[in-house]
Amino acid sequence: MTPTAPSAPHAPAQASEPQTLRRAGLGTADLVFFVVAAAAPLTVVAGVVPLAIRTGGESAAYGYLVPAVVLILFAVGFTAMSPRIKNAGAFYSYITHGIGKPFGVGSALLAVVSYNAMTICLIAGFAVYAQNMLASLFGLSVNWVILAAVAVIGIALLGYFKVTLGAKVLGIALALEVAVLVIYEAFMLGQGGSGDIAETVAIFNPAVMADPGFGAMLVLTAGGFIGFEATAIYAEEVKDPKRTVPRATYIAIAFLGVFYTFSVWCIFAAYGTQGALDAAASDDVALLTFTSMEQFVGPWLSDFSQLLLCTSAFAAALAFHNAASRYHFTLAREGILPRGVARISRAHGSPVGGVALQIAISVVVLGFAAVAGADPYLVVFLWSAAPGVLGILLLEGIAAIAVVAFFLRDRHGHSVWRVLVAPVLAAIGLFVFVGLSVSQLELLTAAEPFVNALLLIPIPLALVAGIVIALVLRARRPERYAALNTVDVEADTDVEA
Repeated sequence: MTPTAPSAPHAPAQASEPQTLRRAGLGTADLVFFVVAAAAPLTVVAGVVPLAIRTGGESAAYGYLVPAVVLILFAVGFTAMSPRIKNAGAFYSYITHGIGKPFGVGSALLAVVSYNAMTICLIAGFAVYAQNMLASLFGLSVNWVILAAVAVIGIALLGYFKVTLGAKVLGIALALEVAVLVIYEAFMLGQGGSGDIAETVAIFNPAVMADPGFGAMLVLTAGGFIGFEATAIYAEEVKDPKRTVPRATYIAIAFLGVFYTFSVWCIFAAYGTQGALDAAASDDVALLTFTSMEQFVGPWLSDFSQLLLCTSAFAAALAFHNAASRYHFTLAREGILPRGVARISRAHGSPVGGVALQIAISVVVLGFAAVAGADPYLVVFLWSAAPGVLGILLLEGIAAIAVVAFFLRDRHGHSVWRVLVAPVLAAIGLFVFVGLSVSQLELLTAAEPFVNALLLIPIPLALVAGIVIALVLRARRPERYAALNTVDVEADTDVEA
């Protein structure tokens, strides 16, 4: 495969074809909201942290620090390359420039599968959380399909309107999530937790990473960061991509790493080290965080958190929907998907063709699940999460290799550490996460080996299908192949209806 230089000439297009998304004025804070909202911090702290403690014991203290360090290493090279990526292709563009167009198209199709899977997963999560919340707080019994339909309609509307509206919604939802957790943690620490808080600091002894459950726990915790690619996906819609994208990437990863780690320690402080381990091993592990909220703050905060758990899942679904729709747009602009999918709204500058395709995919999958009588959590949520999380981790690993390959040809004045050593270390870490996830997929799916094997198939299938498509284009339509990934946002300013 012959790598594609980022300075490839811009391919001419017909007048009716959209080229770039409209500058929507997104800033650093907006991008951070998109990334952190996609990570769904309340869902992580309330739903994943207890399971991480159950699986990894005291090593849960490093469950979010280790992935954060790996992703910061990735971001070192990723942000060095980002000023040279001038469109919304994100990982597609990085991988194309680094290791060639065939792998680039393959990664784009893998991204389409992964981001659509995560959107469907989180819509189902919203429906389940909303169903439980309405039943426990108001005594209402509402079919999950109705609640999923409400989420799909809301996401469709926010996806259609100007992207800054979605950023505001995500910002509000995120602020409330973080506020609830900060209130809980402040009250708990103010009351001294349970037992000697100072003793719980021992969980940060690096020796805890020797716990036999540490590797398995990383399968659960590494997914808490997926979606940070959003900083690059919106490259065509931000004010100053050369500065905004790197800044937002570092801020988002650092915030999540620190916030998650602090929250893990707060759970240990709230229960005491042994108390936290015992509570996580009990049948009520799912209520671990909410029970502590009731104890240290009051039932009102626990009840309010159940409501915010719904908005957390909705906000994350919206963030992944936005990512998927922009991949649809990019692939349609390249001619890989039908050209109509690349349609841009004249009024809002949003990729309405990509939005419509993502909504259609969600409706079909969720509709099929409803007709089949599938359990919304055990099947739709968990089975969608597995290829989504694993696919995105694999994309990040391939992108890290692409960064190294790109700068091996020309370091563009960067240090060896920034563009070679750091991304190599990141690639090793990311592929370790992928290996752990594949070998212990049942932790994510709670399914039988045969089902897990079926859930893995779309990942290599998408990657190979994209490679084949690119190779066929190179052989039969060389002019189209040459035009792949040559759109330059700084050269294209027109927006078509």
